[in-house]
Amino acid sequence: MEQAIIHIFDENQRVYGTRKIKATLQKEGWIVSRRRIGRLMKKNGLVSAYTVSQYKPHKSPCNDSPIQNELNR
Repeated sequence: MEQAIIHIFDENQRVYGTRKIKATLQKEGWIVSRRRIGRLMKKNGLVSAYTVSQYKPHKSPCNDSPIQNELNR
C-alpha cells in the first residue's frame, strides 16, 4: 500500500494530499483512512504543494450613488 501511495503522489505532479489520495485508492478498491495515508506520507517525506490564496480587491465602491430622500424627512 505504501508503494501505491507513493506512485499516486508522484503520478499527480506531487500535489495530491491525503483526501485525493484516499479517493484514488477507494476507486482502486483499497479502504484506508486519511490518518494512515498521512502517516505513510510523513514517513516517506511526501508533502503536497499547494497554492496560497491571494487578496482580490473589489472594483466597485460601496456607496457609489447618493441615497435619495424618499420619505421627505
